[in-house]
Amino acid sequence: MKTIRPEQLTDNPFLAIGKDSMLVTAEKDDIVNMMTASWGGVGVLWNKPAATIYIRPSRYTKEFLDASEYFSLNFFSEKYKSVLDFCGTHSGRDGDKLKPTKLTLEHMNDVPWFAEARVVLICRKLYAQPFDAFCFTDERILKQNYKKDDFHTMYIGEIEKVMIDPRQPRK
Repeated sequence: MKTIRPEQLTDNPFLAIGKDSMLVTAEKDDIVNMMTASWGGVGVLWNKPAATIYIRPSRYTKEFLDASEYFSLNFFSEKYKSVLDFCGTHSGRDGDKLKPTKLTLEHMNDVPWFAEARVVLICRKLYAQPFDAFCFTDERILKQNYKKDDFHTMYIGEIEKVMIDPRQPRK
């Protein structure tokens, strides 16, 4: 993996996050959990390179994000689609999700990430806030996405490190 500055990242976030998805990964009590996510963004906030992710309260990974100061966002080439599908349809509550994926878990300053990723963002959590029904200005979004009032929590993390594998293209 090669370390680059956040502004050197050339991935299209609409494709990398929204189409390809990512593994949100965090650790709690020496246990690592990850989940597939396709809601998020990257940009600049509070004069810092930042990433946002959105996690429902029912997701086991939320417990890990709430307990951790750091999390990683891992982006993979297309050949890992089955791994992302698996991590998006199985819960860590039901057993170890890492073993069936055969991914190689790494740590950087106690932050878990995966060696097979083509891009890794190491993020320090700066802010967490559950969505509030009162704050939606377009009720269609509320009706379409929150029929069970299971509002996502928004997490904002400062991107402290970006690692890329130059041998792995997006496709």
